[in-house]
Amino acid sequence: MDQAVRELSYAQAIQEAMAIAMESDDRVFLMGEDIGVYGGAFQVTGDLVERFGADRVIDTPISELGGAGVAVGAAVTGLRPIFEFQFSDFATLAMEQIVNQAAKMRYMLGGAVSVPVVMRFPAGSGTGAAAQHSQSLEAWLGHVPGLKVIQPATPYDAKGMLLAAVADPDPVMIFEHKLLYKTKGPVPEGYYTVPIGKAAIRREGRDLTIVATSIMVHKALEAAKTLEAEGIDVEVVDLRTIRPMDKETVIESVKKTSRLLCVYEGVKTLGVGAEVSAMIAESEAFDFLDAPIVRLGGAETPIPYNPDLEKATVPQVPDILAAARSLAMGSR
Repeated sequence: MDQAVRELSYAQAIQEAMAIAMESDDRVFLMGEDIGVYGGAFQVTGDLVERFGADRVIDTPISELGGAGVAVGAAVTGLRPIFEFQFSDFATLAMEQIVNQAAKMRYMLGGAVSVPVVMRFPAGSGTGAAAQHSQSLEAWLGHVPGLKVIQPATPYDAKGMLLAAVADPDPVMIFEHKLLYKTKGPVPEGYYTVPIGKAAIRREGRDLTIVATSIMVHKALEAAKTLEAEGIDVEVVDLRTIRPMDKETVIESVKKTSRLLCVYEGVKTLGVGAEVSAMIAESEAFDFLDAPIVRLGGAETPIPYNPDLEKATVPQVPDILAAARSLAMGSR
């Protein structure tokens, strides 16, 4: 029997995934600051503490390093913790546990243990939260062998990829853009998973490939509609997973369109788009390029508090349109 499909918000989809995971496996529990009675900084955990109790929805002290350490230790003993950071920026306080412990234990112990911990990071700009609460740090963690790093862009993927992360034997870092929490989309009832390490082609095209992540997928699709009216047919690839990256899907798209635009919110230098660009330059797709690869990333500055300046520091639809027009028309 097919699963019924409803319209859920991105936040509701995540909450439903956590509830399903907790109902089906007693080893799964939640940790994080204010995730209990308050329901989470962005109200994602909601009423789960009422449904599952304070021993499985655990409010932690204001110590990201300590909370991450408990989560990693619990995972090593066989539990499956989901640890929520209030903001992705606060990963900086827990890098010892994330980078030196969670990512390294399987290797250092010869594969004798796994670390099935999930860490959730509300990320990105657009909420007026300023420089210390608005960063996109997925490339930091994507640089670390032993971690899996994902950026679901839709409610469907938010639920399915979280359930896949809970089932994964390795540490999975989930970056959830804060502006996506209220966006809605079709989400099936019940249990399903979306594979980690597999990109999705959100729109097929022949003239130009845009590889985008997280909220930039939606901006790229919006730009693609405008470009279609101008005779530019854009293919939009939602990377979904930063590590392990789906190289095959990107390579095949670029071989088809011969042009590549990488769009991501993180700072341009050493960002996700830099890795995608280098990967294409080192692959057979390089010989198919009809124009230089273009990266459109965040500005080389902390995120400002002022809303107009904040928008100016990350790619917006007009920026994508300008870059795509230049790239597509320059070689015609």
